[in-house]
Amino acid sequence: MLLPKIAPKRGTLPHRHPSLDVDAGALLLPPHRRPAVRSEVSAPQGLNSQQWVSLGGAPVKLMEFDPAIREILDRTTITGAKPLGVCSANLDHIRHFGVGSRWRGILDQPSPVEWLTLIDGAPLVSEAGRLTHHRWPRLAGSDLVGPLLDEAERRGLRVGFLGGTEEAQQLIRKKFAVERPGLTVSGWWAPERPVLADRKASKQLAADIAASSTDILVVGLGKPRQELWIAEYGNLCGAKVMLAFGAVVDFLAGRVRRAPAWVGAHGLEWAWRLMLEPRRLARRYVVEGPGAYLKLRRSSSATLPSLGPAVAQAFPEHEPSRVPGAFLPAEAAAKIAVIVVTYNNADDVGPLLASLRKETVEQSIKVVVADNSPDGRTLAEVARHPDVVTLATGGNLGYAGGINAAMRVAGPADTYLILNPDLRVEPGALAAMRRRMAASGAGMVVPVLLDDDGSVYPSLRREPGFLRALGDAAFGSHVPGRPGWLSEMDCAPESYQHAHCVEWATGAALLIRADVVKEVGEWDEQFFLYSEETDYCRRVRESGRSIWFEPSARMWHERGGSGTSSQLTALMSVNRVRYAAKYGGSARLVAFRAVVLSSDLVRLHRPGHREALLAVASRRRWGSLPQASRNNEASRNNEFGGTLPSGAVIIPAHNEAAVIARTLDSLCEVSGWGSVEVVVACNGCTDDTAAIASGYEGVRVLQVEEASKTAALNAADLVTQRWPRLYLDADIEVTAGAIGAVFAALDGGSLLAARPGFRYDASGASALVRSYYRARSRIPANAGGLWGAGAYALSRAGHDRLGTFPPLTGDDYYVDRLFEAEEKAVLATEPVVVRTPRTSAALLAILRRTYRGNAQQDVVDAGGTTTRTFGELLLSVRGPLTAVDAAVYAVFAGLGRRRPLLLRKPATAWERDETSR
Repeated sequence: MLLPKIAPKRGTLPHRHPSLDVDAGALLLPPHRRPAVRSEVSAPQGLNSQQWVSLGGAPVKLMEFDPAIREILDRTTITGAKPLGVCSANLDHIRHFGVGSRWRGILDQPSPVEWLTLIDGAPLVSEAGRLTHHRWPRLAGSDLVGPLLDEAERRGLRVGFLGGTEEAQQLIRKKFAVERPGLTVSGWWAPERPVLADRKASKQLAADIAASSTDILVVGLGKPRQELWIAEYGNLCGAKVMLAFGAVVDFLAGRVRRAPAWVGAHGLEWAWRLMLEPRRLARRYVVEGPGAYLKLRRSSSATLPSLGPAVAQAFPEHEPSRVPGAFLPAEAAAKIAVIVVTYNNADDVGPLLASLRKETVEQSIKVVVADNSPDGRTLAEVARHPDVVTLATGGNLGYAGGINAAMRVAGPADTYLILNPDLRVEPGALAAMRRRMAASGAGMVVPVLLDDDGSVYPSLRREPGFLRALGDAAFGSHVPGRPGWLSEMDCAPESYQHAHCVEWATGAALLIRADVVKEVGEWDEQFFLYSEETDYCRRVRESGRSIWFEPSARMWHERGGSGTSSQLTALMSVNRVRYAAKYGGSARLVAFRAVVLSSDLVRLHRPGHREALLAVASRRRWGSLPQASRNNEASRNNEFGGTLPSGAVIIPAHNEAAVIARTLDSLCEVSGWGSVEVVVACNGCTDDTAAIASGYEGVRVLQVEEASKTAALNAADLVTQRWPRLYLDADIEVTAGAIGAVFAALDGGSLLAARPGFRYDASGASALVRSYYRARSRIPANAGGLWGAGAYALSRAGHDRLGTFPPLTGDDYYVDRLFEAEEKAVLATEPVVVRTPRTSAALLAILRRTYRGNAQQDVVDAGGTTTRTFGELLLSVRGPLTAVDAAVYAVFAGLGRRRPLLLRKPATAWERDETSR
């Protein structure tokens, strides 16, 4: 039976223009699965033009009034079709479902409900006309509901009403008794918000509606709640059509007056509604409306938006298949490889593994535990589970480092699940995450996290930015309802009740597809702890993959598993700055750093924020914050693929009793490898240097009569046969990781010389000395050579070029000049610590010795070195403070040059600073 022409309350435009059309069957498909729209010269006679467009990033179907009514009602006659959800797109719709919004993609992903989004709101009508050169009518729910109810009454369809208050529904009943006596109303439901927020209660509500045999369900829960509820539970209601018409219940009840026709014709209905309900609608129209309008203008097009490579997929089952209660070995392919990084979690891993065993009924699982603990308690607990793959990292590699270590041994899997050890997985959580990944094509899926008291932990986050950092600094946990552009944390209850795309989430539980793991690569270990998941999630998004939140996947989380301390608080602030430095320009970094400083400043009364403030203010303090460390031979085997580095460490020492123990302590791990020889060449010593060095196992002590550094270096070269060789000053501390990296770089490669990175320790120094070294650290030329760190290494080929050390003061300057830029390198290792002199007099003495050594080697001003250095010094000036540092540097450099240029005689005896010892 043909539907008679129905005149809306606001007449549609009588004329039609050339438009775009698509095959009718294709229009029943989700937007991203529809074929490309084809251009028609004009719409066929007797048919209304129609077209899908993107308005503010939200797919909208442009239609005339009568065809919209016909398409909605015709769905009630189709057997076996998906239920149809109908909603109206206005600026509020774009705010919730447009580009960059929380719920983008919800209404156009493959789902049990098909969506028909119609145009509403004067700005959208105007933008649609600009894109298509066609004047489209507004199809507001308040305009459509009357004709739809009329035709439902004529066809004998059963109509249900969900939403609004019981009082409003009573008013509608009274009006219908008079105005629509023949309309069959299947039921009235006015649930409270807690019912809608509860999954079990919502499913029961949907079951009650299904029992009423409703054909058309009018849903007036308000945007976006009504669309989200329909998307998740609409297929359980049994209704063939669901109308997400917002405030239509109040309109039908007569509680809200419609705007006069002339107000709507001039696009001022929003002002009319704001006048009637200022308290409820002020935020929507005044605060959030302008942002939505900007989205509309910037992100609209005549083609549908792309959601990226989010293609639904099914994961094939592997052999061996499911083994209930047991985990697969690392070499077997599995549905999920669970990665757990532990640090003193002996009490946590048992309950976690028990909860994971229940999940093996629905999918094959293997578990890899990478332990960063300083003792063996955690590994001893895991050893009680022989089917768990365990890995002792040999130190504390941090969260990112532990994940990387575990992933290297995890073997093949469809997905990799990163889990905190203090989680408990609810039954069915992993299967729910996999279903969401398969349905949405997401690259990563995250669950809902519950605290011990059952409350939802706000684990969802927005991309860090200046305004969000400013909002968090100013308000902290207060004003939770502030706009998303003023808060990084998503605290909205609705965000944790419905599945949707997110920007990132805390790293406690992340399910990642295997192809994404391969493409994105390893986790960035510079973050150690905090911000590593922010970085990884950003790289997932940049690969074109989406990240989805799945609320039906629930895990219980005991927060604070990483511990708390002042240093961890400082590390959290510093890593926020590190993240900004990695992805932002210099101007953004300065602004973001200022906001982080301000945040810690206003929280100085809280534990740890004083240390955080000092760390953010001074990069020199970063080296003292928690970072990756290794402490035994197992870690060496793990890092270097089972082969320990080989070489020699040569330490020339003259009366170094005050510092030699400190240096040898840092070498204890290296000397324990058995593959590195440590030689201390005591020359002209009259103190206990030799006796102290002899007390260290694995250290070889030489006695050289002459008090000469070059004599000590040459003597040590004669007694060792190992290569490469690291020449280390007796007051320099170096880590095993740095030595291993240097030796690995020189072992069989193209490099002939290398040194580890270094940092200055100016603690206890005068203000002028600290100022000098701040300026010096900003000059690239001072950080790019082999000199200045008190440590450099040579390969066998590099040493062949050197021969023997000549009787010069600056051996490191001499060695540096032997090699071209491509033959030497400064490696990004854990830095060695160079302690600066404490007084200006001691600094001048060192500079004079340094410049005398330069003069001996004829390198002063050679090749414009001095000019280049001072040019870089000038370029390092970024403000008043750096200008003062540069001036101090220039004065000290000038004073240090005065005498050495006149004294060119060799000085092989020891000259050193005693104030730093």
